[in-house]
Amino acid sequence: MYDGIVQELIDEFGRLPGIGPKSAQRITFHILQTPTFDVARLSELLSEVRLRVRFCEICGNVSEQDRCAICRDPRRNPALICVVEDAKDVSAIERTREFRGLYHVLGGAISPIAGVGPDDLRITQLMTRLAGNTVQEVILATNPNLEGEATASYLSRLLTTMQITVSRLASGLPVGGDLEYADEVTLGRAFEGRRTL
Repeated sequence: MYDGIVQELIDEFGRLPGIGPKSAQRITFHILQTPTFDVARLSELLSEVRLRVRFCEICGNVSEQDRCAICRDPRRNPALICVVEDAKDVSAIERTREFRGLYHVLGGAISPIAGVGPDDLRITQLMTRLAGNTVQEVILATNPNLEGEATASYLSRLLTTMQITVSRLASGLPVGGDLEYADEVTLGRAFEGRRTL
């Protein structure tokens, strides 16, 4: 425990996701001990991001404009929509440079324990986008956990009435992984998703 404002700053950093008490303390002391650290710039960026960044009116991705760069890009294939939980997932998929369609960010996943139901997600907006008859395939790219699977299952059932191909990202063993370290669910998915060579 530290006195006054130092502890307050540690506590504030500790409220961020993925930052534990030790990391919060390290960040605080880095700021204190690095004379060249631009605190004013950090403060300015934090204020600006709150004022300037919003969510794309079409897909729900983060953007400084009404429409994100992906939705504005005429080279993207409007017949493919990849459904993800969060805007961070868009970035992860874009890094692969494998997907050239559009996205739809749900804003979370169905989680009854956390009190998140289908009405709390951007599912209505997705259904509105699909009603235009330009989409041929919806790729469900929710996380391979209990909530993500529940969300994918819900969406799959919802989309069966439409003339749209619904697919799910494959899951299984990571490249470079060892079978002996894989859990039963991951190994089971690897068997289910196997392909002919």
